[in-house]
Amino acid sequence: MNLQPDHNPTEGSSAPRGWLRATIVAAFAIVFVGAGVGFVGFLSQLRAVEVSPSSKADGIVVLTGGSSRVSDAMELLAGGYGKRLLISGVHPTNDASDISRSLPDNQSLLSCCVDLDRSAVNTRSNAAETRRWARERGFKSLIVVTSNYHMPRAIVELSHAMPDVELIPFSVIGDKWRDEPWWTSGATLRLLLSEYAKYVAAEVRVRLAELGLEMSPEIADQPTGSLRSPRTAAAN
Repeated sequence: MNLQPDHNPTEGSSAPRGWLRATIVAAFAIVFVGAGVGFVGFLSQLRAVEVSPSSKADGIVVLTGGSSRVSDAMELLAGGYGKRLLISGVHPTNDASDISRSLPDNQSLLSCCVDLDRSAVNTRSNAAETRRWARERGFKSLIVVTSNYHMPRAIVELSHAMPDVELIPFSVIGDKWRDEPWWTSGATLRLLLSEYAKYVAAEVRVRLAELGLEMSPEIADQPTGSLRSPRTAAAN
């Protein structure tokens, strides 16, 4: 009687499948750990208290979208930290009177030293409009006012758009940030994770652009009419 050796056709392929599975698991683990380390690094950039700018600048730019950003920027302007203020990202339906009502103590400054940008719809277009505004006025240094969680991405975009302009960050700390640790609030944690993802995406796009690999077209500077002073806006 001839005895044939047992042969399982699946045995030969099990080793490659096991190796592939291990490789995929290892790759996911590396990505997960890398994302965790990056998130910790992102958090380390966020200020927990408001600190006065280290020096004065030619101008001040505030990126709208968070509570008290504009009022803090106006206080810096009133304190002589900059010659003019750009409020970037003003909603098209808001006019100068809306801003005036929210800042009753700064009417004279609004009339003489504030410009409104209604064209910007995101941080990248904020940077494009700020670049044009700074170039028109010959400004070489700017104080950047935005929320602490938004500041890292804002600096990435503004630095890329204006590599020759000195940027001095002024981080606005929201009430919720002061009142409770971020890890105890699901809403704050989701906000930070979302902002971290946007920050990483901006970093990747900017680094690729520096290598000549532009993932999306550069935003062109808008016509001069997109920026107006509150006095001009009210006249229209």
